[in-house]
Amino acid sequence: MRVLRVGASVIAACVAAIGIAHAQDTSTLKKDMPGQWELSTTERSKTCVVTLKADAAGQGYKLELEPACKTALPFTKDIVAWSVRGLDIVRLQDATGEAVIDFTEVEAGIFEGLRQGEGVYILQDLAAARSMAKSMDQMIGDWSMVRGNGQPVCGLTLTNTESSPDNFQVFLKPRCDAAIAQFNPTQWRLERGQIILMSKSGDVWQFEADDNAQWRRVPDTADPLIMLRQ
Repeated sequence: MRVLRVGASVIAACVAAIGIAHAQDTSTLKKDMPGQWELSTTERSKTCVVTLKADAAGQGYKLELEPACKTALPFTKDIVAWSVRGLDIVRLQDATGEAVIDFTEVEAGIFEGLRQGEGVYILQDLAAARSMAKSMDQMIGDWSMVRGNGQPVCGLTLTNTESSPDNFQVFLKPRCDAAIAQFNPTQWRLERGQIILMSKSGDVWQFEADDNAQWRRVPDTADPLIMLRQ
């Protein structure tokens, strides 16, 4: 019986600790979220500025949507407040408190939410989002693909011409290496700091910036493929 009593006290202590952690996580989110955020499709082809406030409003907290939101993202017409649910969910909700879309943090200051039948949306600090947009603008233009030894193997042009939602046209130049010509990317996007190239068949190549301001295909190999801005 004594063992059972000790076990019960340990369980009670654990439950209390979990409750404190839960309260701290919820409190931190409630404190950190007020401010201006950008709600967007994954690659910012459609964007909307949301101002989250700390003032209570019904079952949540007040927010403001810029007038263009309802045109850019029609589902936002139902959003009237925001709240924090569970440990880490930021909810944009309707007048009854039901979720219009729930977001969870995937990186510092970047939240993802899914709407069934529509896809993934991003909630991101407005200043950081606009910085990313500037970065994407800097990607537009001519690039060269080279091997690790510096040997050029292909030229390509990234454009800002939308080819499908959130993706943009890319064109290969003549006389590319056979492997790249076979891959034949037709679309690109900038996603979480990576250049994503996509072929008609659905194949995907990912490139990440390295310490030398080059973009290396990942995962890395003994014979790396590198993108250089021309």
